Amino acid sequence: MLLAALGCNLAWGLIDAVFHLIARFSELGRGILALQALRLSADRKEARTIIGDALPPMLAAALTTQEFDLIRSRLNQIPEPPTRPALAMDDWLAAAGVFLLVFVTTLPVVVPFLLIHDPKVALRASNAVAVLMLFFAGYALGRYSGRRRWLTGLAMVLIGGALVGITIGLGG
Repeated sequence: MLLAALGCNLAWGLIDAVFHLIARFSELGRGILALQALRLSADRKEARTIIGDALPPMLAAALTTQEFDLIRSRLNQIPEPPTRPALAMDDWLAAAGVFLLVFVTTLPVVVPFLLIHDPKVALRASNAVAVLMLFFAGYALGRYSGRRRWLTGLAMVLIGGALVGITIGLGG
């Protein structure tokens, strides 16, 4: 069971790292397409829409027409972007970081199986560790997002429990 858990941790680390690279590749491509569309646009309103779509909504809503025009002007002055997106070394290093983060953060759930010889007790201890980790991850998320920390921690535990229940119900 320990080898299966470690294998699962490795697999999910790899999956998340690959998804990170796919998301980054998509983000780079979207930026290139937006810049190309902006440079081809002769209409100021269309240019503002292109820029606004590339920005977070709260930031775009705070900009004036003159600021959009200034951004457009500055973007038109930068060198021509590559025709296709390409991942840089920083992207690969970030993916390695994602892999390590996923793998290392799942190790505490495996530790009870190393320390406790009774599989049923080890499983319950592992579940307790997972619930605590979900709570503290939710607590941190609440702090980061400006939500109530304790409530977000409890919500994370409930959501995690529901997802585990669904997974078990589907045969996982």
